[in-house]
Amino acid sequence: MAKKEHISETPATQFLRKHGVAFSEHPYDYEEHGGTAVSSRALGVDEHAVVKTLVMQDEAARPLIVLMHGDRKVSTKNLARAIPCKSVEPCKPDVAQRHSGYLVGGTSPFGIRKAMPIYVEESILALDKIYINGGRRGFLVGIAPKVLADVLQARPVHCAIVD
Repeated sequence: MAKKEHISETPATQFLRKHGVAFSEHPYDYEEHGGTAVSSRALGVDEHAVVKTLVMQDEAARPLIVLMHGDRKVSTKNLARAIPCKSVEPCKPDVAQRHSGYLVGGTSPFGIRKAMPIYVEESILALDKIYINGGRRGFLVGIAPKVLADVLQARPVHCAIVD
């Protein structure tokens, strides 16, 4: 009889359990700079349903999180207009890690170290199921997208551009 692979707890999975969120666990072999193409291929799911968690900052260096389809990029100009602020740019990896508490490549919007506004590309909320980082490199969780709005109070925005 095959033993189910044990996935260790992360701050993200603790957060999800604490909030009563149903989720599935999806480990895969992490590849440095592989991005969502690697995880979607490993899990056999559409890259559009794999959601990346991006830590960014506004012109005053205030951090924020943007949740984006794996096969799309963020238009920082459109995001700045939507949230409204003067400009938005990605945080440097060490700064992103300090804000979120996660290593880049393993950043989850759940169980983050520092409270920050979370924005979600609106079309993500229309999907049936999404796969998002579970708080460690090589580990995604499958959840219903409405969790992002219900539990994280993520605000919908339109800022996707095709990669």
